[in-house]
Amino acid sequence: MTTILAIDQGTTGTTVLLVDERGRIVDRAYREIRQYYPHPGWVEHAPEEIFQGALDLAAELVARAPEPPRALGIVNQRETVVLWNRITGKPVHPAIVWQDRRTRDICLDLKSEETFFRDRTGLFLDPYFSGTKLKWLLDSSPSIRAAAENGDLLAGTIDTWLTWRLTAGAVHATDRTNASRTLCYNLHTAGWDPDLLARLDLPACILPQIHPSRHAFGECRAPGLPDGLPIAGIAGDQQAALFGQACIRPGLMKNTYGTGCFILSYQGDDAEIPRDPVLLTAASTPDRSKAYAVEGSVFVAGALIQWLRDGLSLIRSASETEDLARSVENSAQVHVVPAFTGLGAPHWDPDARGAILGLTRGVEKAHIVRAALESIAFQTADLIGLPAFRANFQELRVDGGACQNDFLMQFQADILGAPVNRPVHIETTALGAAYLAGLETGVWGSGAELEELRQTDRIFEPKISQDEREHKLDAWRRAVRRVLSEKDT
Repeated sequence: MTTILAIDQGTTGTTVLLVDERGRIVDRAYREIRQYYPHPGWVEHAPEEIFQGALDLAAELVARAPEPPRALGIVNQRETVVLWNRITGKPVHPAIVWQDRRTRDICLDLKSEETFFRDRTGLFLDPYFSGTKLKWLLDSSPSIRAAAENGDLLAGTIDTWLTWRLTAGAVHATDRTNASRTLCYNLHTAGWDPDLLARLDLPACILPQIHPSRHAFGECRAPGLPDGLPIAGIAGDQQAALFGQACIRPGLMKNTYGTGCFILSYQGDDAEIPRDPVLLTAASTPDRSKAYAVEGSVFVAGALIQWLRDGLSLIRSASETEDLARSVENSAQVHVVPAFTGLGAPHWDPDARGAILGLTRGVEKAHIVRAALESIAFQTADLIGLPAFRANFQELRVDGGACQNDFLMQFQADILGAPVNRPVHIETTALGAAYLAGLETGVWGSGAELEELRQTDRIFEPKISQDEREHKLDAWRRAVRRVLSEKDT
């Protein structure tokens, strides 16, 4: 049996999968990672803990496998950044996580340059992206900046850190999808942009080489792994999920239902910056060619269900929500607008605040739970309704933990007026990395083979009329207007 090893290094933990040539997951291991919050708005990880955890899990699966894997693929939390000493291999600072907001003032100082950054990177100036994090690290200490400018330090996102460690320091590289999340990568030239680096005051010598997601990055030289095991695929988590869902033709789209929702639509070679307030980002391809995806995010999805459990004690576990939602005929005109941290696209109102609207004495727990699930689908529909996503839209392919909720998936199909396609294997991020590595090492020969590997568990078809759909959307939009800040009402 031919297998591929896939490391999925996420924000709260690391998952390692062993995937066979038929795209089946034959073994898995998982370990949580610690979160550090040194100041309000700051989020950090320990780079050495991330590496050691990933190596331990990978070695565990290799030890159980009947034969050595053919290759290794890596998928990672995208914008988290590490800075380390080239000689000693020791990080000079904890990893700054993508959620971290410490670079807000840097972004505000650069605000007059936003159009320049947007046109070249497809991104907005926001602490989310890793370029301003690197600037903060270099500005935090004169000795760190001097070491960086002298070429004594190396920088990279988590994929780069893992690759460098797994190859015993032989390879300092990243792929296009991760590079495209840095504010330093020019989408049109597919390389680091000297003008962007100058505006962020970052020396090019600290940055990794950029390759396609499918590439022979290097060979492992790490204990517990086969010596020479090729690292043959790397992608950022959301682009890896897009690839793992076999979204490799324009119009194909996926939504990952996690803490928030990440919606990506494959655009092919169309690099036009969207007019809508969404991102253009690099996408992975089976043949190493340049490609792009439009990306938008719903800030609060699974986090809303956690709040119902931990904040309001309405449920004991997320699994209860489906039965509760089905126990009532409708939400009794209740709407939950989960603007806990403002509203993203298409509203972009950071000052909006959440609300439960439409309460009467007849409202029960089940109505609020149902309204909460419906709000996840409504927010997704608001985003997919933008022209940047609606063009060539065929169906929504779904993954992430909440896609296992049949009520939510049916309501999503109803409110979109389009099919929702759920795969058998919902761990599509790691599968995407495995597919990239397998293509590079000859396990699969083409993107068409990957499309055949994807197995559908269920397709949810819309069941309500257009009039009913519009009625529900109008009521939702009225509820959203109630929570917008004064400047947007």
